[in-house]
Amino acid sequence: MFKIIERTVLSANEFQIWLAAPRIAMKAQPGQFIILRINEYGERIPLTICEADATAGTLRIIFQVIGKSTAELAQVEVGSTLLDVVGPLGKPTVIKHYGTVLLVGGGVGIAALFPIIKGLKQAGNHVITIIGAKTAGLLILQEECAHYSDELILVTDDGSVGHHGLVTEPMKKVLQRGGIAVAWAIGPSVMMKYCTQVAMQFDVPIYVSLNPIMVDGTGMCGGCRVMINNQIKFACVDGPEFLGAEVDWNSFIQRMHQYHPEEVAAYQAYQVRQVH
Repeated sequence: MFKIIERTVLSANEFQIWLAAPRIAMKAQPGQFIILRINEYGERIPLTICEADATAGTLRIIFQVIGKSTAELAQVEVGSTLLDVVGPLGKPTVIKHYGTVLLVGGGVGIAALFPIIKGLKQAGNHVITIIGAKTAGLLILQEECAHYSDELILVTDDGSVGHHGLVTEPMKKVLQRGGIAVAWAIGPSVMMKYCTQVAMQFDVPIYVSLNPIMVDGTGMCGGCRVMINNQIKFACVDGPEFLGAEVDWNSFIQRMHQYHPEEVAAYQAYQVRQVH
């Protein structure tokens, strides 16, 4: 149960694993996530399901090393088992025929966006996708996104591939054409905030996937609370998708940095232990 079937290094700090989780794979839908623990001493890590293979009973997870727990997960070897994996959690994306849709992904958020791209294309939508990263080596899932997109626009901060700049720049150009029924943006919180502002300029509804501090995944701990349309919601059970125009971005971004000093200290201590 929960055995690591495959492990791939995608870049210097991005990894992909396929893990055995038959019951979760049978039920998982685009937009949903899991919470896993590596061992009895590990913290609970929420990760979006990039792909689920119900026949093989496996899940595809792509993650970025940003702290102690994800660094530990990156070291788990093929054949090893995780202590527990809970899911699928969260409300799935509403997949249906909208017409022409725009999807914008940034960094490791592209992994969370991919199943939505795939689902919307299979539902008969005309799919326009924009994916961006700091540099070409960090721009993941290009071939997969291209396969399920009618138009794929690549963006890099350094101009090493595709458009040189921010994802919001080609996003504006696509929206200026008109005809976009609905949009999605998944990536760093600041990116999603500005994508929301751009979409609002064109009166296009845009959904974002929030990834706040999360512990139990059931709404009991309250750690993932976010302000949506001036009301408290819990991302684990009410989300993770919300309309971007209803998100209190300032409070969300502030809470994301709430435990930053502790996270840095834990990661540094872990790195020291690895050396010695």
